[in-house]
Amino acid sequence: MQREYPSAPLLGVSALIWRPQTAQVLLIQRAREPNKGLWALPGGLVEVGETLAAAVVREVFEETGLSVQVGPFVASFEPILTDEQGRVRYHFVVLDYLAYYQGGEPVAADDAAAIGWFSLDEMAGLPMLADTRQVIAQHSALTAI
Repeated sequence: MQREYPSAPLLGVSALIWRPQTAQVLLIQRAREPNKGLWALPGGLVEVGETLAAAVVREVFEETGLSVQVGPFVASFEPILTDEQGRVRYHFVVLDYLAYYQGGEPVAADDAAAIGWFSLDEMAGLPMLADTRQVIAQHSALTAI
């Protein structure tokens, strides 16, 4: 799968992982482009033959070392980034799911440069995409489930 200058949009998933004991969301700091250095929900591309739920579980484990139970679909977003000539450099369709923390200790792996549990207040000062911030804010009520 060619991520840069793709011939078609790439399908991805991400997980809004909530830890109710501490009222925190798990975020990773992106180690690679696009959006290198920004904080984001863990996730990645869906592999051929893989269900969306299986992709969420796999991607979360690969990036964080955590096991999760996949909950309901919460949002979608479509980041499209162009280069200086206006050509589409990246185009993803990302489906966000609520995920319930099941166990493990967070470790930044795969394409995560850093990892951490953050309260909504702590997230306010982190650099992240507006779409990510909006998904977390809009669906923080679901995290009480």
